[in-house]
Amino acid sequence: MAESFDILIKNATIVDGSGSPSFKGDIGIEEGKITKVGKIGEHGEIEIDAKDLIASPGFIDMHNHSDVAIMVNTSASNYITQGVTTLVTGNCGLSAAPLSKDSKELIDLIIPPQFKEKISISWTSFEEYLKEIEKAKPAVNIAPLVGHNTIRGYVLGLGDNELTSNGLNEMKELIREAMEAGAFGMSTGLIYDPGVFAETEEIIELAKVVAEYGGIYASHIRNESDLLIEATLEAIKIGKESGARVEISHHKASGDRNWGLVRTTLSLMEYYRRFGVEVTCDVYPYTYASTGLLYLFPPWTRDKGQEEFLRLIQKPEVRKKLKIELSRPSTTWENILLDAGFRGTVIAHSERFREYEGKSLMEISHLLQKDPYTLMFDLIAEDPHISVIVGGMSEEDVEFVISHRLSMIGSDGLVQEFGVGYPHPRSYGTFPRVIAEYVRKKKLLPLEAAIKKMTYLPAWKLGLQDRGLIKEGFVADIVLFDFWTVEDTATFMNPHSYAEGIKYVIINGEVALENGKLTKNKPGRVLRRWCYGNSAG
Repeated sequence: MAESFDILIKNATIVDGSGSPSFKGDIGIEEGKITKVGKIGEHGEIEIDAKDLIASPGFIDMHNHSDVAIMVNTSASNYITQGVTTLVTGNCGLSAAPLSKDSKELIDLIIPPQFKEKISISWTSFEEYLKEIEKAKPAVNIAPLVGHNTIRGYVLGLGDNELTSNGLNEMKELIREAMEAGAFGMSTGLIYDPGVFAETEEIIELAKVVAEYGGIYASHIRNESDLLIEATLEAIKIGKESGARVEISHHKASGDRNWGLVRTTLSLMEYYRRFGVEVTCDVYPYTYASTGLLYLFPPWTRDKGQEEFLRLIQKPEVRKKLKIELSRPSTTWENILLDAGFRGTVIAHSERFREYEGKSLMEISHLLQKDPYTLMFDLIAEDPHISVIVGGMSEEDVEFVISHRLSMIGSDGLVQEFGVGYPHPRSYGTFPRVIAEYVRKKKLLPLEAAIKKMTYLPAWKLGLQDRGLIKEGFVADIVLFDFWTVEDTATFMNPHSYAEGIKYVIINGEVALENGKLTKNKPGRVLRRWCYGNSAG
């Protein structure tokens, strides 16, 4: 009797995620799993003729910030149209749990301003948070990390507060609870509050708990500018002394005086891997980053919390000191403003100053005929939650990191509300851009190598043993795209623009994108990591 599949993909060029050469074949899917790969003569309830299309595993976004956004915009349309099937959330030290409902500052830190009116906090523990995502029924898979900033803020508050042995033990227990709930590891954001105030030894002790579960330590390192090498060595030290597997987030060298240093840092990663430190990195294909305007200010202005910061920023003597400090390199903190300049610092989102979204600080300065430093101080005083896009990276460095064998791809973006604000275009275009720009146009690396960076490598790093490959027995997360037409269309001035060329996206065996159009299916799951890498939906 002829076999029948739930979905049968026919005549595809299969890039299976392993890095091996592509091959022609069919893919049979039953009950959410890939059950046959090769020449298949049977039929399927749904048949997709993939002639002239590439079939690859669904893309895994190794660095994403949709912890809360996915509950508001469950369709994740700006990611499904990129071919993304799994978002790794909780990055840069910031996860949506554990959370104290009484801590307004921590809630303000966790929930992006544009979503504050659309979501109410109904969870405290990490397990409760994951159950809330499951209730929301997202269209994509979510693979969560627990954030060190969230943990530290929960225990100590957001300022530069002393860590006691009791406080450290409480933080360890919260991380253990998150790992038991299924977190894939812990992240840090060591330029953000309150992680910026943490000593290396604190992070080592917390990462030891993560290592017990085989989890990863993903770090927005302490400095991506003048102290890039020192910060990279700190991340490696944390991995070496804790035993945790290290992932250096959105690896870059910021500021033209530092361009080229990524060659040194990647050589250091290669060197320490010889001694058993499992260190890799992720990267996005753009020369602009994104952050909060607040984090362009030195840590001493924020060490007593937001209320004290807002008081300080009004003082003439503090503004005078800041003008000097912001105009030169620092040996203690990352001066993002110096790297980007006022022309390269663009307002992405502001609840208070919508009219300035999409404009640089220099443009606004000219418009208001106001000194750009004074303008920045006045803006942050009125809206401390302004998000900005900042320049400072070189295309040559981006190309070097993308092509390196230790890198994988992450957008560093989040699920967007279409048409709201001027977000970084990476939220709409990261994965198609890698294929279009760096494979098809620049021929920087073969398609098979690029697909591996988007699929198998992140699955391997996370410990997802049944995703990331087109292989019999693996979960059917699959994307079909036209290699010759796939393209990112989002720009900095027109960021809300869906990618082109992605034809079908299948998630957990259900079609989420059909002929380039979103279906109403919401097949995503919360993925959980258990002790030794077993994943479950």
